[in-house]
Amino acid sequence: MTSLKQVVQENDTRHGRAFDMVIQVLIVLSAIGFAVETLPDLSARSLLMLQVAESVILGIFTIEYLLRLYVSEKKLAFVFSFYGLIDLLAILPFYLGLAIDLRSVRIFRLARLALLLKLFRYNKAANRLKRAFIEVRQEVLVFGFFSLALIYLSAVAIYYFEHDAQPEVFVSVFDGIWWAVVTLTTVGYGDIVPITLGGKVFTFFVLIIGLGMIAIPSGLVASALGRVRDSEK
Repeated sequence: MTSLKQVVQENDTRHGRAFDMVIQVLIVLSAIGFAVETLPDLSARSLLMLQVAESVILGIFTIEYLLRLYVSEKKLAFVFSFYGLIDLLAILPFYLGLAIDLRSVRIFRLARLALLLKLFRYNKAANRLKRAFIEVRQEVLVFGFFSLALIYLSAVAIYYFEHDAQPEVFVSVFDGIWWAVVTLTTVGYGDIVPITLGGKVFTFFVLIIGLGMIAIPSGLVASALGRVRDSEK
C-alpha cells in the first residue's frame, strides 16, 4: 500500500509519478492561462472561464502545499526551504487578492509565474544544475561583487571621458552605469556611445573584459555540472 508521503514526496511509485505528472501539467496550463489573459478583446465569458480555471488550479496547488507540509518531518524547515517558499509564493497572491484589490499592483500578479520554478522539483537535470550552483556559489558570489565593482569603475571612467563632449548624454555617473552594463554584457544597444578617442579606446578594453565576464561563470558552472554527473555515476 502506497503511503501518502510516498505519493507526495517520492516519484519511484506509480502513484507518486502520477501525482508529479498532474502537478507539472497544471503548472504548464497555469502559465498558458496567464499568457491568454493578456490577449486583447477577450470576451467576458472567456475571462470568466480563465478565472475559474485559475481558481481551480490554485486550489489544487494549495492542497499540494498543505499535503507537503503535512508529510514533512521538519515542517518549519520545509516552509523556509527553497521549494517551500516557491510553493507559498505561487498561491499567496491569490488569497491576498480575495481580501484586498491587487489588480493595480501588478507585481503580485507576476508572482504567479513562480509556479514555473516548481517545475525544477520534478526535473533531474534542473536538480543537477541547482547542485552545481551550490557547489560554486562562493566563487560566483565573489565574481558577482567583482562585476559590480567593475561596472561602477567603468561608469566613472566613461563619465570623465565623455561628459565634456556629450553633457546631454553622459549627464551623471548613473548614465555611465547604464552604458557600462550594456557594454560589459556585450548587448550594445547603441543608445549611448562614446565619441572621444579616449572613450572609444576605453570601450574596446571594456568589451574585451565583457567577453571574459561571460565566459568565467559559464566555465565554473560547467565544471561543477561535470563533477555532479560524475558523482551520480
